[in-house]
Amino acid sequence: MTVVTAATTAKHPRSRRLWLLAAACAALVLAGCGTSQPKPVSATELAEAQTFPYFRVYWVGPTFDGYKLAGTDELKSYNPVVGDGVYYGDCVQNKGIFAGGSSCPLPLQVTTVVYAKHNNESFGRQQRNLLLRGAPATIYNEGKALEIYSGRLSIDIFSDTLQHALQAAAQLRPINAPGSASAPLPPPVFCPELSGPIPAAVAHALASLPAHVCQRSDAQETYTRTLNHEPLLSD
Repeated sequence: MTVVTAATTAKHPRSRRLWLLAAACAALVLAGCGTSQPKPVSATELAEAQTFPYFRVYWVGPTFDGYKLAGTDELKSYNPVVGDGVYYGDCVQNKGIFAGGSSCPLPLQVTTVVYAKHNNESFGRQQRNLLLRGAPATIYNEGKALEIYSGRLSIDIFSDTLQHALQAAAQLRPINAPGSASAPLPPPVFCPELSGPIPAAVAHALASLPAHVCQRSDAQETYTRTLNHEPLLSD
């Protein structure tokens, strides 16, 4: 089941994000709020997630804080813009509707997507940069959303509380590759465009990324601004 959601598009351009938000709200109106217990994830659906071929997909195991795995996205309808997600909770009708504007939001959604360059200013003023499992990350949406940068991926966690979001981050592991929740996450191979204050630990991690990607990114930005006769960011 591929779900086009407002939650999973926070990192994309504003116009696309607003379009997806409208689509999600329309789907919510049509579907209503389902509060019945979800059926167990079928062996076929789980096998598709476990054999997803394009990149590592992260989950937190078959259950999360007492909630069962309620669904996974299907390979046949995979959308590279949205990524691949797993869903936990009882509100089956509202999978993918983050905080859904309803009485039954999902307690947890984890979506993995290939990182697309974006500036985190779109996450709003109340965001915080930190390290999670050794990887740079940003908390936003009143602590209910996390974006973690690892490998060539963004791992997006959408939850109902900050406690659940951090708990999920601590339990992340690949569903389709070897890995454990006790190991650090692989560092990103790109330089995430963080916004707001950057703590010393995060700055050190960014400076230590493979191939000096952040230093090269800063040098390219400076060169481009100089060519265009634009003020440098430090001016």
